[in-house]
Amino acid sequence: MNTRIRVFALLALFAGGAALAALPRAAAVPGGVLVVDVGDAAQPAPRVEWQGREVLVLPEGGRHRAIVGVALAVDPGNYSLQITDAAGTRTHPVRIEAKKYREQKLTVAPGQVDLSPGDAARVEKEQAQLRASYDSFSPALPATFTLLQPTPGPRSDSFGARRVFNGQSRNPHSGLDIAAATGTPIVAAADGTVLETGDFFFNGNTVIIDHGRGFVTLYVHLSAYAVKKGDVVKAGQPIGKVGATGRVTGAHLHFGVLLNGASVDPALFLAPAGQRAGTQH
Repeated sequence: MNTRIRVFALLALFAGGAALAALPRAAAVPGGVLVVDVGDAAQPAPRVEWQGREVLVLPEGGRHRAIVGVALAVDPGNYSLQITDAAGTRTHPVRIEAKKYREQKLTVAPGQVDLSPGDAARVEKEQAQLRASYDSFSPALPATFTLLQPTPGPRSDSFGARRVFNGQSRNPHSGLDIAAATGTPIVAAADGTVLETGDFFFNGNTVIIDHGRGFVTLYVHLSAYAVKKGDVVKAGQPIGKVGATGRVTGAHLHFGVLLNGASVDPALFLAPAGQRAGTQH
């Protein structure tokens, strides 16, 4: 194929809205993802907001689609997206349905539940640092929504579980736990740029990767990491190893996905369980 034909083929691909292989599976529930038609892809992409935050919009199948993360704290009920384009601003109704997540009772070191003043101050500082990464909204569209499982191993159904540590209720679990032995390699789930690495009180050794337009993945409790802030990584590239750092009951990978700052169920982006890490699907 000569250069001119290749260029026209690429232009046709993007004009048709087929830049991404697959959208995430939609689930209109707390912790789920909304996929909403917001206009003709032949027109400039509108700005779409959910609860005061800009959300990802991309062309797909000749239409613009808003890909919206719904936080676990959102109550079931009727809501609306705000859509702004050349014609003005309008609202689009959406309905969030109830979903019951299970309860998870865990026993950890007392100092990881009843924090000392020094640890509480550390956590407060770290949460602000982490929040800045979670809220990232870089300009480039994601290369894909089809994520690799970052490490081989069985997946738990712990996302969204109401967590009770040493008898005390805490925030729901915001990620997917993958059971694996300490030292098992972890790979990037998709192409992206490393937003943050470090050792955090609750998370332990952590890597956060930006995939574009508010689409972020999180890798937690690592024994070691092999990347640094600002590194550009490819899907399947090793970024660290499984560990048991931070607030844990044993070695595993906590894998998180965020959209527009909201933690959403990673299973909506993964192939069915059993797909080995490091392979496309």
